[in-house]
Amino acid sequence: MRMALRALLSLALLAAAACAGVVTSTPQQAGPDIPIRLEARQTPLGIGGAMLAPGVRYAGGVTLRGSALHGLSDLKVEGDRAWIVSDFGDLIRFTLRFDRNGRLLSADQATRRALSDPDGAVLAPKDRADAEGIVILPDGEVLVSFEGEHRIWSYGLAAMERPRVVATPQLDRPLNEGFEGLAQASGGWLVLAEGGGGWVCQPQGCASFGDLTPSDGYRFTAVDRNPVGEGWYVVERFFQPPFDVRARVRTLSAEGFLSSPLIELRPPASVDNFEGIAAVRSSDGVRLYLLSDDNANSLQKTLLLAFDVAPVS
Repeated sequence: MRMALRALLSLALLAAAACAGVVTSTPQQAGPDIPIRLEARQTPLGIGGAMLAPGVRYAGGVTLRGSALHGLSDLKVEGDRAWIVSDFGDLIRFTLRFDRNGRLLSADQATRRALSDPDGAVLAPKDRADAEGIVILPDGEVLVSFEGEHRIWSYGLAAMERPRVVATPQLDRPLNEGFEGLAQASGGWLVLAEGGGGWVCQPQGCASFGDLTPSDGYRFTAVDRNPVGEGWYVVERFFQPPFDVRARVRTLSAEGFLSSPLIELRPPASVDNFEGIAAVRSSDGVRLYLLSDDNANSLQKTLLLAFDVAPVS
């Protein structure tokens, strides 16, 4: 009996040695939202470097800090709740706080969830997880656009389902020139590519939306629908770190024309790599939120700035 046991142990050790160079793993399954640390520090717009068109005013801002608050790429806002996607395949949400005058004061109640692939596994590697745009459709369906592997996925109502492919423009671009902007459009969604190009997609397919091309070295990074009229608000970014970082916001008409800038930011104003925008109806017009991506770089900041835009009479 002892000899048999020794034989079995010897065989087990030989098998373990033979497998020592083989690494196996099971994909991590995406789980529920988990609370995360968030620090929000009030941030002034600064003196100089900001040009605001008539009818536009700064409505407060914060610098966000936290180990999960890096690489934030786009946001949309429902009520006082911000929905954000990141370069690392995360869906982050937090609550916005305001002072008695309605100015952005702080943020809290932050949660994080790893976005999944269609099998329920956490997205990996980075070029599959690089989420760049988010939109919440009128029925509550949440779409997310990705670059690297250029695609648009639906995560269902309230982003509670495993993703499925939805209508996506055909795009043959480098890894870092994908679908940056995603917004509601009539019967579907508007898509903007970073280096230029716009499409209106509906469930049955996508059609080109004019000859949209950024100018002056800027690139498209975000878009959201005008909540009180036609058209959209578009963020354009000029980014040559560490000394030349600029951003501007223009309107995009339903006919495909870009306006002159409503907001222009450059140092010494509070400015960074702005890649997200949310436009919401306010009591006296439109509230715009701009969000920056710090590229997980300690020399950059995650900024969330608010601007109020008065309606055009």
